[in-house]
Amino acid sequence: MQSVKEEAIKMISSMPEPVDIDEIMYRLYVIDKIRKSRDAAQKGDTITIDALKKEIEQW
Repeated sequence: MQSVKEEAIKMISSMPEPVDIDEIMYRLYVIDKIRKSRDAAQKGDTITIDALKKEIEQW
């Protein structure tokens, strides 16, 4: 697995020119969320669909 720094450098290097800082920040944010979600799923730190529905209904 690549380090966060390596993954960020690879992602930024692969982006077409011109690119603005907002697009870079957004993509880094998405990569971070995916990485954290994948780690949580591997640890079994998830909830059922029914529990999610209950949380949404409480909003």
